[in-house]
Amino acid sequence: MLKKVWMLAAAFFLLFPSLSMAGDFGKDDPSGVPGQWYVGTTPSYVAPSKHPVLFVHGLNSSSNTWWNDNNMYDTAYQNGYETSFIDLYPTKTMWDNGALLAGKIRDIYNYFGEKVVIVAHSKGGIDTQSALVHYGAYPYVARVITLSSPHSGSELADLAYSSWAGWLAGILGSKSDATYSLQTGYMSYFREQTDTHSNVGKVPFYTFAGTKWGSFGSSLYWGGLYLSSYGSNDGAVTVNSSRLPYAAHLGTSSWNHSTIKEGSSTFNLFKNYLNESTPASSGFGAGSTDSQTETASSYIRGGAYKGYKQETIFVEEGTEEVTIDWISSLKNTSLTLEDPDGKHTKIVHTTLEENGLFYGAYHHSLAIKSPKSGEWKIHANTLVEEDYLMNVTYDSEMNDSVIVQINSESIEVKEKRSGVKIKTDSTVDYYKDGKLKKAKIKIKDSTFKLPELGEGVYNVTIDIEGKKGKENFKRTMVKSIYVDSGGKMYFQ
Repeated sequence: MLKKVWMLAAAFFLLFPSLSMAGDFGKDDPSGVPGQWYVGTTPSYVAPSKHPVLFVHGLNSSSNTWWNDNNMYDTAYQNGYETSFIDLYPTKTMWDNGALLAGKIRDIYNYFGEKVVIVAHSKGGIDTQSALVHYGAYPYVARVITLSSPHSGSELADLAYSSWAGWLAGILGSKSDATYSLQTGYMSYFREQTDTHSNVGKVPFYTFAGTKWGSFGSSLYWGGLYLSSYGSNDGAVTVNSSRLPYAAHLGTSSWNHSTIKEGSSTFNLFKNYLNESTPASSGFGAGSTDSQTETASSYIRGGAYKGYKQETIFVEEGTEEVTIDWISSLKNTSLTLEDPDGKHTKIVHTTLEENGLFYGAYHHSLAIKSPKSGEWKIHANTLVEEDYLMNVTYDSEMNDSVIVQINSESIEVKEKRSGVKIKTDSTVDYYKDGKLKKAKIKIKDSTFKLPELGEGVYNVTIDIEGKKGKENFKRTMVKSIYVDSGGKMYFQ
């Protein structure tokens, strides 16, 4: 059953005493009200050594993520744990949610009369750390377990604010304060503010990471493909970002960003950490930090049109696979791929993004193994205006031919492989407090300084045209840099 800890809680239970079975928890309840929290049914026996558990949801989510199509709550109940759940702001920053959560953690502590263990999914882990470190909630928490929390941000958030995708994310409502704060540049700033704070070591953290994507064409598949340039990932967050240098890493396994929070996936791996005493082992499959370096594997374009639109892509010799994902505001766009010989193929695999940073968009996808080298064309037709983002991902040796280096003085794009020549066309979009202040600042040089516009996030989209011998290739790389009020740069 669902116990609402708010003004009318007592009346609710007097009126509906029959709703006391764990299986009925959360049914027909209006989760999603920020600050509202719930207590699960108390198991018939709770060992004194077991801490109560507080579950914290992530981005664009709510408390019912733990029981709708998820057996996490039921698994905790069957294992004899007292549970609680909270709704945070689904689209606000870690500062807003940290302040809100801190007060509620204290209330939940008072309700149970003892410290809680927090299990947090995705951005919920960042909100939790903010509450403990910056808003003083650490005395009420025994430890924190994070499930694929982007502790160093997500490159998908960088993409959402890039010059090619920013407008589409805005149309779909994805450019929220939460997404803004998850850009890797801003999270680098948050990490410094947090990791050097005197409260940071007062509650131990334990982390989990996933390495599996969703099904072909889904948001987690596309997200995983894009993030593969940055290392192993679960479709939304890289393994490296899921970890904290001072946290014990309990496991990396084949979970995607959704399944990692399911009770049947991870509960048995962290349940011993819900007790007063913790095991001495270092955890299941902890492994080492992913050492993969960033590669240039994507080519990105986007815009709005009505009627007909053509996009041209180049495939270099030796490419093992090309995956095309046309992310659109429309379901019924007519898309045809034309190969270098003039052969046409319909792009018919279409899926709706039901979560993630492009919520509500349609993915029109096609994968081509051993594609013919040369110029390919995508022909798009629609009777109404379409907003789109095209992402082409290459499995090619050429992905390792370009590198972007950032320091406090400049940004430099340069060749890594001999015989490769490149030219760049970079665009800087400047945001302050989540608002676009100056758009599409064009820079032609391959080595350049950021424009000095003040504190905020500078999202840099770098379009690369390269050539090796007679082979042409094109790539796009996106970087996020935060500049504080003193002019200090934060980046990854």
